[in-house]
Amino acid sequence: MSFQAYLDNIEDKTGLTPRQFIDLASEKGFGPGTKAGEIVTWLGEDYGLGRGHAMALVHVITKGAKIDAKHVASGTAHSDASDTLWLEGKASNPAP
Repeated sequence: MSFQAYLDNIEDKTGLTPRQFIDLASEKGFGPGTKAGEIVTWLGEDYGLGRGHAMALVHVITKGAKIDAKHVASGTAHSDASDTLWLEGKASNPAP
């Protein structure tokens, strides 16, 4: 599953976009420098997200929308189309 697919699945499960999770995390004082475990615990307790999905959100909360280029067009099941993740919700994503 691609990184973007993880984020889209989280939106399906919770009804919240990645951008909304970033805002909620900021309200809790989470951001760059926050330990992954703190965010994973919060997402599991409050939203029922498992570790894999939570770690996708940990990345965007602590590092932003850019991902390593090695994940782009790699031809694997985890390949993403772009090195920039769409955070505004899958319905508004201009990429196919």
